[in-house]
Amino acid sequence: MPNFVYALPKKTESGWQAVLNLRFASSTQKTLLTHREHKGPLTVQRPFYPEGNVCHVYILHPPGGVVGGDKLNISVKAEANSHALLTTPAAGKYYRSEDLWANQSVEIEVANDAVVEWLPQETIVYEGAHLKNSMNVTLAENSSFIGWELFTLGRPACDERFDFGAVDLNWRIACNNKPLLIERLRLNSEAFAARWGLQGFAACGTLFAKSARRETLSAVQELIGDAPNRGVTLIDDILVCRGLDGRSDLLRAFFEQVYSLVRPQIANKKVCFPRIWLT
Repeated sequence: MPNFVYALPKKTESGWQAVLNLRFASSTQKTLLTHREHKGPLTVQRPFYPEGNVCHVYILHPPGGVVGGDKLNISVKAEANSHALLTTPAAGKYYRSEDLWANQSVEIEVANDAVVEWLPQETIVYEGAHLKNSMNVTLAENSSFIGWELFTLGRPACDERFDFGAVDLNWRIACNNKPLLIERLRLNSEAFAARWGLQGFAACGTLFAKSARRETLSAVQELIGDAPNRGVTLIDDILVCRGLDGRSDLLRAFFEQVYSLVRPQIANKKVCFPRIWLT
């Protein structure tokens, strides 16, 4: 039986402190969510199985937005031969704060012959927000991972730019305790406007996929063609795809196309978009 542990929400003087720990394991017919522990305003809905054996889980943040001082810590462990897809039911929102940082930390551990797909919906960072976001992915030799981060800085539909505030993004992907990719990106008002930065584009995103092959790279390159502000590369067997756009919906559509090309090769599964994306 799954082991579910609950704790009452706790709000400190500086903000909400939330923890979510998930563990997935393979059974004879499907992947099960075998352990779920949450403290504070982070939880999950019951698992869905729209494609049979793959466990789809929606991460919920009931307050609906994050402010300076809040800390969200998410831990995901996938045991051997399991396959989990994690997403969110709506865009994440980080609100303006007076120099207080909001923190989100995600730890993902993937065992041999397991697959984890980390596909949250886009994150909206309001002008004046301060966000520190870290992703630490630890892989076994024969495991696979697909993950993305899609951000909108400001609210272009309201003519809100990102003239103050900051976003600090950190990614680390390691296999057998050997770092394969370490990346840090700091976005502020200067980087938002500069030609060497986002060039004023409000939406930016990155997709990572391990373990990828040359033919996957070629397929994504063909998809991009001569389109501006799109790029893809292969670092060993990690596919890294990036994009900029003035509209988050167009950037999201592009990354869904990339995901449709990548998933069959990485996860040996046809694309099955989470139902929540269609509502």
